[in-house]
Amino acid sequence: MPRIIVDVMPKPEILDPQGKAIAGALQRLGQTGFSAVRQGKRFELTVEGEVTEEILEQARHAADTLLSNPVIEDVTRVEVVKDATIGVGE
Repeated sequence: MPRIIVDVMPKPEILDPQGKAIAGALQRLGQTGFSAVRQGKRFELTVEGEVTEEILEQARHAADTLLSNPVIEDVTRVEVVKDATIGVGE
């Protein structure tokens, strides 16, 4: 079944305390190759049947009005993934 992936990130001007905590933990674990971390949210919306332009527009609307807080977050991706197996490095 196809899925629509929605990624949401804090706006660049917004402080990201979770990202800072992760960055500090990476340093303490010896992972020194990273200078900063920003933590966001990922949503996977499973679609029954074909992803039409109408369904994709519904996903964009949900991303802008429900899945993100437009005051402090940006929707960075709304993308259709047809492969049922979604994982790191797709």
